[in-house]
Amino acid sequence: MFYVKESSSSLAGAYRTLTLIYHASVRSVRITHGNAMMSLFLNVFQTIVFVMVFYLIFQLMGMRSAGLRGDFMMYILTGVFLFMMFNKTMGAVYGCEGPTSPMMKHRNMNTMISIGAAMLSSLYIQVLSLLIVLVGYHLVTHNVEIADPGRAGLILLLTWLSGAGIGMVFLAAKPWAPEATKTVQMIFSRINMFASGKMFVANTLPAFMLPLFAWNPLFHLIDQMRGAVFVNYLPRNTNLDYPLWLMVACLMIGLMGEFHTRRRASLSWSAGK
Repeated sequence: MFYVKESSSSLAGAYRTLTLIYHASVRSVRITHGNAMMSLFLNVFQTIVFVMVFYLIFQLMGMRSAGLRGDFMMYILTGVFLFMMFNKTMGAVYGCEGPTSPMMKHRNMNTMISIGAAMLSSLYIQVLSLLIVLVGYHLVTHNVEIADPGRAGLILLLTWLSGAGIGMVFLAAKPWAPEATKTVQMIFSRINMFASGKMFVANTLPAFMLPLFAWNPLFHLIDQMRGAVFVNYLPRNTNLDYPLWLMVACLMIGLMGEFHTRRRASLSWSAGK
């Protein structure tokens, strides 16, 4: 048999890994639709629908006065963007190929590449959707103003990593209890519809209600994002330390759990996938 001798240097190995992640990311983007542009359009459409639904809810319930002083639409967008970034990334990582997937039969393919591809494809779609919606809103209405763009970008990346970390914990547990893990992941996603704090301002919450939301890293991230976007809002009841350290803990637990699971992979697990 003929074979191609490949360089075994660290640089060549890193290049091959990055190339695999890139091609796996492209494949992940095209999973929802064969046309990558259509996948992007569907995500943008979903974002716009979320924004319009929450806008109508605020209007019908007379809750517009509960928003921040400033652009009311940006108040809604900050919550919707981070909610979708968090949940979409968590779902993408949770749903990526595991150790028994047929994709793992390809040479050099492994679960770390699959996870990295799921994370990057989610980041790509969500950031592009965010930019398209913001540019469209800027052109149709007025100038979009962000008080601290650098801090806002860091919070967006932290939201992405937090969703990936929690998704990795669910992914590591999925082969051992697929139905239970799927149920817990779905419940957690649904709870985020209300517990994320995208429909209210954290500073207006009474002290006895804070523990109902403070456990959720997305609650802290959305409130801190509003502090970065609005010049006249200073978050008092949230911080970035909690989601940061929780993200690190979840990533470490997920990596250890995935490594443990990969070493004990069995083809019978595919039935529960």
